[in-house]
Amino acid sequence: MEGLLAEGIMLIGLTGRNASGKSTVVSWFEEKGLVTESCSDSIREYLREEGINESRESLIEGGRELRRKGGSGILASMLLERLDGKDAVIDSIRTPGEVEALRSRSDFVLIEVKASMDARWERAKLRARIGDSIDRQTFFSQEELEIKAKDEAGQALDATAALADLVLINDGSIDELNSDLEELYKMLNY
Repeated sequence: MEGLLAEGIMLIGLTGRNASGKSTVVSWFEEKGLVTESCSDSIREYLREEGINESRESLIEGGRELRRKGGSGILASMLLERLDGKDAVIDSIRTPGEVEALRSRSDFVLIEVKASMDARWERAKLRARIGDSIDRQTFFSQEELEIKAKDEAGQALDATAALADLVLINDGSIDELNSDLEELYKMLNY
């Protein structure tokens, strides 16, 4: 990882459980000048083309369908084409195949954003995103389906997290997260 920014190119990928703070981290890097993308953007494009309304369930099934057709790294491959070598931070990396595709760029760094179950549930309630569960039990039941893939087309959060180059713990305040991100940015800069 030494000297990534010195080369003028950086590709940062984020993985982590639902409501762990990945979107907040993406926004922080966007303020540093990195382009933001998400593997889910490839799914959203597919859903629009198919005339399917976006929901958490349709995003999951759309991703499964694209992976069945194009392999486990297809979402990342589609994203890399859109990026065309630009500095970027990528949200929502959910399979080892996506990590493998992104590692085709030598400047790729995968960061797992971790937060406790309680912190994630509280954040999910506060953000009230379309598709987020309205009760705690459903929130964590849905997550269980994403942790380990049942087949090559499924999400595999645990296996993806195991490939992370760095882990960012996000159980504190936004100020603590920003401080940690500053330290991380300095580390990536040297």
